[in-house]
Amino acid sequence: MATTNEAIVSKTPGGVARNIAHQLAMLEVEVELMTVFGNDGDGNWLKAQCREAGIRIGSSLTINGPSGRYSGILNPDGSLFTALLTHSPVEHITPEYLENYRDQLTNAGFILSCANVLPASLSWLLAFSRENGIPFIIEPVSVPPARRIADMDLEGLWMITPNEDELPVIGNEKGTTTQEQINALLDRGVQHVWLHQGAMGSTIYSREGELKLHACPIVVVDCTGAGDASVAGFLLGKLLDKQHEECLRIAHTLSAEILQVEGANIPGFNRKKLLDRVTRYYPDPCTIG
Repeated sequence: MATTNEAIVSKTPGGVARNIAHQLAMLEVEVELMTVFGNDGDGNWLKAQCREAGIRIGSSLTINGPSGRYSGILNPDGSLFTALLTHSPVEHITPEYLENYRDQLTNAGFILSCANVLPASLSWLLAFSRENGIPFIIEPVSVPPARRIADMDLEGLWMITPNEDELPVIGNEKGTTTQEQINALLDRGVQHVWLHQGAMGSTIYSREGELKLHACPIVVVDCTGAGDASVAGFLLGKLLDKQHEECLRIAHTLSAEILQVEGANIPGFNRKKLLDRVTRYYPDPCTIG
């Protein structure tokens, strides 16, 4: 600390929602990204990366300003030591902006938003999803943006996907147990709480009970984008009409593959490769319990 350290630096396209969109496009799912690009070199580069991946960005905005930048500092084992986030211009995604794309959103199979979006816009999307019967997912991203939704009306939210740090912030900070925090979200009208537990796997909680799956035993190279990958894998499973059990297997498999490479995406990976590898990590259907 407080001195110079040698490091290896790499640049990859990022952003939680953008990563999920990239991974879905890689899995041959039609996906539209509604985001804000700066009119700088990074913004132009990100647009090119999205188009190359097959992500539609026709409804995204370009503003006169810089693009957001996330810089993660990793430990030698690939885990996150700390991260820095420059100002991201997502405040331009307002309810008025979303209203312009109402017809387009009506055709969605699922709608997902990260918690960096303005609370008013999250509330608009939730009301829209209830009105049109489209499952809506909120990805908390990290503790600071998760605080934005701590007091939101979440009635009818199909799923929220916190990790163990984010859960107390959005659930019930007074709760002394995970179950109390989960119950607080279910009491607020959330249908499914998908708790990401790192090396311990993940658990989906609902009023009907809970569903847990252990993590895949792997050697981690880079943790960047692993949580995003699990969400993309889960959504692929739902779009293929799979039950939650199989969706979790697909989710964990994609996450495991991402953890073993640098960056949040795997060049040349596709749906067939992912589905073929599920049984490699989870050969026994009794691994869910």
